[in-house]
Amino acid sequence: MVAHLPQLDVLKALGDTTRYAIYSELAASPRPLATSEVADALGLHPNTVRPHLERMREVGLLTVTVDNRGGVGRPQHRYGPAPDAPSLGLEPAPLPMLARLVLRLAERAGLGAEDAVAVGAAQGRADAGAYREAPSSLEALVTELDRLGFDPEVAQGADADEAVIEFCHCPFREVAERHPELVCGLHRGLVEGFVDAMGDARTSRFCTLVDRSPCRVAVTSR
Repeated sequence: MVAHLPQLDVLKALGDTTRYAIYSELAASPRPLATSEVADALGLHPNTVRPHLERMREVGLLTVTVDNRGGVGRPQHRYGPAPDAPSLGLEPAPLPMLARLVLRLAERAGLGAEDAVAVGAAQGRADAGAYREAPSSLEALVTELDRLGFDPEVAQGADADEAVIEFCHCPFREVAERHPELVCGLHRGLVEGFVDAMGDARTSRFCTLVDRSPCRVAVTSR
């Protein structure tokens, strides 16, 4: 990992599928690439690529050089990996592979959504133990979801005592799209178990990617 960057920032930046593909393209290139070159290589629109490049630049994964060659028009910005940025390695990531294997095992064993919720809830209750001194369930849950890479955002719910947490990024989206009943069940259980163990709130609604995007949970104070 990058030595001078918070690990979570790096993981969140590269956790998005499109950003990972862009970063891989830049890491494999012998020279810095312009936005249009990256877009052409990946079959994307430059307007799609541009904010991802800026996000990775902001966290220090990329450096930008200004190319004044060409004369007419704006100078081109070219992006490349920062000197101490991760090379990504060439092997497949073991954790996504393990997740796929575990899900196949669960399907083979005939496990369903309620089994996934129960397993997730047990883990959520265990994880809540690290937040006993937190001011509220909501604050603790947001911190934990951020740690896990869900990039949570909080909004006011329908009632004054309800808060809605949107999951702006799902680190499990690839497997969740294939096995929503199991993966979303695990996530639901994780959240419900966590909030229940904290004791001062309850989850009133949990909307998965099957229901809407982004996924979200409503938490109501007791």
